[in-house]
Amino acid sequence: MSIQEKCRILAHQKVGPSHYKLLLSSAYISSHAAPGQFVNVKCSESRDPLLRRPLSIHRIQKELKLFDLLYEVKGKGTELLNKYFVGEEIDILGPLGEGFKISPHKNISVLIGGGIGIAPLLSLAEWLKASTKNVIYVLLGSKSKICLLCEDELKKVTDQVSVATDDGTRGRKGIISDLLLDFLNNTLAEVHYPSCTLYACGPRTMLKAVSEIAFQKKIECQVSMEERMACGIGACKGCAIETKSGYKMACKDGPVFSSEEIIW
Repeated sequence: MSIQEKCRILAHQKVGPSHYKLLLSSAYISSHAAPGQFVNVKCSESRDPLLRRPLSIHRIQKELKLFDLLYEVKGKGTELLNKYFVGEEIDILGPLGEGFKISPHKNISVLIGGGIGIAPLLSLAEWLKASTKNVIYVLLGSKSKICLLCEDELKKVTDQVSVATDDGTRGRKGIISDLLLDFLNNTLAEVHYPSCTLYACGPRTMLKAVSEIAFQKKIECQVSMEERMACGIGACKGCAIETKSGYKMACKDGPVFSSEEIIW
């Protein structure tokens, strides 16, 4: 169940060219949130912008009653959010949506994040590390080295982190789907495919490419859909996604879906 509450800002730092991380205090959200879920943030005390902004929960620290949000400034809402200072409070609704699911029969996890889609993967990696004995691989993609997020943090809780950048300034030059194919063909033996789950978050084009690769290789794949979510509870129908079982709401039925369920 989600609640609406005022969360105090404990830290607000720049982590990229237009990327920021918020550390927030909330006993309820931190204790009820799961990796892959999100919160809806009221970015201003006024009615402009009217709608809240959905942000993935980046990190969950239940013992300390804290959680992190990682966001990119790219519109009016996030521009206003960026003006908040440490010590102030933000109106937040959450936790919302359906997050990632861990299969007890799988022992290899491959986390795939493109751009700001990297945001929910840290909480997932820490969850996998704490609750399973899985081997955890991470594939990260970004436009360039300066836009790459969370590499060092993910290295601390996973077994291997590989990187692809569009301009080749960090890791392999190219897109993340090429990095995934290279990983599956050269690092992960085919015999391990049935024991593997892919967890992906990023732009829809990236998710479609990852989904197609997963289908070809017969590997289970979960995708976190980056849709425009207004209400966050499935009432406005603005984030409808066509699936094999009809239209579903990304904010309520997702944002995490089985990749085979989506009609791309």
